[in-house]
Order: sequence, then C-alpha cells, then structure tokens
Amino acid sequence: MRVLHVCTEIYPLLKTGGLADVAGALPAAQSKTGCDARVLVPGFPALRAGILDQELVTELAPAFGAETLRLYRGTLPDTGVAAYVIDAPNLYDRPGNPYADAANQAYPDNFQRFALLGRMAARLAEGLDPSWQPQVVHAHDWHAGLAPAYLKAAEQSTGRKLAASVQTIHNLAYQGNFPSHVFGYLGLPAHFFDINGVEFHGQVSFLKAGLFFADKISTVSPTYAREIQDSEQGCGLDGLLRTRAADLAGILNGVDDAVWNPATDPLIAKHYDMRNAGDKPGGKLACKTALQQEAGLAIQDAAPLFCVVSRLTEQKGLHLVLADLPLIVQRGGQIMLLGAGDAPLEAAFRAAAAAHPQSVAVRIGYDEQLAHRLIAGADVILVPSRFEPCGLTQLYGLKYGTLPLVRKVGGLADTVVDASIENLGEELATGLVFDSFDDAGMGAALRRAFALYQREADWKQVQERGMRQQFGWDAAATHYLALYRQIATDQ
Repeated sequence: MRVLHVCTEIYPLLKTGGLADVAGALPAAQSKTGCDARVLVPGFPALRAGILDQELVTELAPAFGAETLRLYRGTLPDTGVAAYVIDAPNLYDRPGNPYADAANQAYPDNFQRFALLGRMAARLAEGLDPSWQPQVVHAHDWHAGLAPAYLKAAEQSTGRKLAASVQTIHNLAYQGNFPSHVFGYLGLPAHFFDINGVEFHGQVSFLKAGLFFADKISTVSPTYAREIQDSEQGCGLDGLLRTRAADLAGILNGVDDAVWNPATDPLIAKHYDMRNAGDKPGGKLACKTALQQEAGLAIQDAAPLFCVVSRLTEQKGLHLVLADLPLIVQRGGQIMLLGAGDAPLEAAFRAAAAAHPQSVAVRIGYDEQLAHRLIAGADVILVPSRFEPCGLTQLYGLKYGTLPLVRKVGGLADTVVDASIENLGEELATGLVFDSFDDAGMGAALRRAFALYQREADWKQVQERGMRQQFGWDAAATHYLALYRQIATDQ
C-alpha cells in the first residue's frame, strides 16, 4: 500500500500542536507493517533544514503566488520515512509560526500557501514523481483539505480515479474558511463552489472541501466521531457529517514509546517504570523534587502537584483551572502550568504565580523538554476541556504515572476511567473524570484527587493501572490500513 500523508507539522522538526506528533509517528508505524507511507509538507524553514538527503524531483512553473516552485524528496530523521518538500520560498520561508505573523495574525495569503499543498498532493497522484504514485492520499486537518477536492476534479476531468483519499479531522473548530473571491484563485471547477462542495455560508472552506470530497473521513477518537455529528460540537458541519456517517471512522491516536517512556526518557531527572513509580523514595518522587526545585516551588510531598501542558484557550477549560486555584492552594497542593495563548489567561496565571510563588508556577510559551520534566514530576495532569478530539497529554500522563484529571468528552472519555468507588473495587480506574463543564464539576474532581492522594495504596493502584494501558501507534496504524484497503486504487 502506497500512502501519502499531507500535513504541515512533523515532530521533532516542527511542532505547534498534536498534529505534529501524529505526523511524526503514524507514517513510521505504518512503514513497520510494510506500508510505503510517505509525507508531503510545505517548505517551512524547520522542515527544509531538518529533512535529510533532499534531492530535486522536479521544478514547476509558478503557481498560487509561488515565484519559484520546486519539489524535493528526502527522508525524515530517525524514522527514514520518505518526505516530499514543496520549496516555494516566498510562500513558506518565513520566521516563527508557520501560520501567522509575529502579532499572531493569520497570513493573508494562507489560502494560496495551503491550496498549493493540496494541489501538489494531487499532482503526486498524477505522476509528478515518475518513480512513485500514492494509492491513498491522507489529508490532515484543514491545511490539506483541498487535496481530496483536487483529486476529485482530476477524476472528473480524466474519467479515472488517480488515488483514493482520507480526510482526518484533528480539530473541527479549525476549518480554514476564506472569503468567496478566493475560489477564483484555486483552479477548481466552477461547480465546486456549491453547498455540495467547498462553499460554507458564502465562504470557501478548505476543511469542508476535504469532508465533502474525501472517500473516507476519520477523527482522532471514537467518541469525537460521534460528538461532531451533533450541533453542540459539529461547528456548523454536523449536517454534512451525519450524511457521511457511514464513511466516518474514529481512530484513537497513540503515543510514541520512543519519545514518551519514563523508563528511558533522557529528559527527566530519574528513570522509573510501573513497578516502582509509586515508591517513596523512588524515580517519580525524584522527578517531583527536581521539578519543584526548578520551578521555585516549596519542596513537599504531603499533597499532590498538579500540572497543565496546554494551549491557553477557553476550549481547554483553563478558566476552570483558574477558578479552582484557591482550592488547590488552600489544601496545600501545588500547580505548574506550561502553555501560551489567550492574553487574559496568560496574565491571570502570571498573577496567580506572583501571589503564591511557593504553590503556583507558570511558564508562558512551549518547551518540549520542560513538558517531559513536568509530566514526569507532577502527580496529576489537568485536561478539563470543553471538547477534545483526542488529547495527547492525558496519554502521556498515563504513561508517566501522572493521573489524568479530565472532563468526560471526546478522546478523554475514551482513554481515562474514573476512580469511583465501584471502579476502584473492580480495578478499572486510571484517573479522575468529571462531566459538567463548570467550576463545580472541576472542583469536585479536584477534591477527589486530594482524597485519593491520601489513600496511598489506592493511589498507587490507579497509577500502576494507568501505566499498564496500551496506547501505542501500532493499533492506529492497523486501523488506518484497514480503512485504506476499503478505498485504495489498484494502480
């Protein structure tokens, strides 16, 4: 099976969110099964610099605003997965964030930058690289959403199917919507600008294009696949998704054991595993002490240390964390946050850290190495999201014996079992789960976390069971290959 993953981020070369982790791990996991999985990425500086052994495939005429346009083929470091890079310097060679300028304003030419990505995916299916053509084009998020549309346009033009397509929704809230006049720049058939096409409330929607034209649609967890078919989480696309329910699959993301493993992680203070994570003294306690020292928190183990590793947005429920900070501090707990996002949330967390320096620590920004130390050193990781397509930090928490405290939604509901009395009795519990997206629901879960922490044997039991959970990429790779086989072309 020849599969082309079309994406904009790949860990460890470029990461702004969980998409990068998926793009870095899934093709590699598929390659181990014998699948010829490759990636296509824009030539952002970090990707141009990090992809190895690049050779020119072809030079093309200017298109989509690209003054010069070349396609290179190289390999991803460590995994050896083949990677195609679109070299269009005036579109992609920009410092900082790949999607927005220094003021966090989306680049006005993003429609051209990512239309080119989708078009190049279709060109590869048309034979742009004479040595390799994909049977399946797998588009990730809205940035790649036009790839299925360009494939469908080519099919209608030639009368034959060049490649099958899958559109994966990593977060339905991000849709890539642009004014209607943008359609004229895309080179798609005129009838594609329609409710049965790329049109969405008078705009051009890149994600809707993928959802309408792809042969199959996937989300990154089974529960999220169901949730987005309802109006509450459907973001205006629930009607379309209901009509495509038979083609919609929820496949849970995984965790790369080579990157996230407390027994081998070179970034943490001391290694540990499920056999000794709860030992005092032990590896996890050493990580906690080291984190407290690094953050300037009081050195103590009488109460839990909570952590947050997240974008600071309303979706992530960080206002609930703010509202319950007094409860954590009053009960002797501590909390450390790593993240960036909405300016008012950043300011509020900074103020809390200034008011309670022994109990609250904040690092604004994102630091991959600190994220490892934080998850290894904390006792509980907070993920109280309004909606969560999959979530990865709760999976990292499970791996590191850091109990996830999550809202029962999306992938969080699929991966964490609440430490209720009955679940403790039946040895099912792996974390703490609450339902209502409000201060009361979050506060009740926090109080249960404090109570469980004082019951050392029960805490250790939940911790060990969480660490036993298997969320590797092998299962996801197998599920995706089964999906591909339903639709793949025979070429």
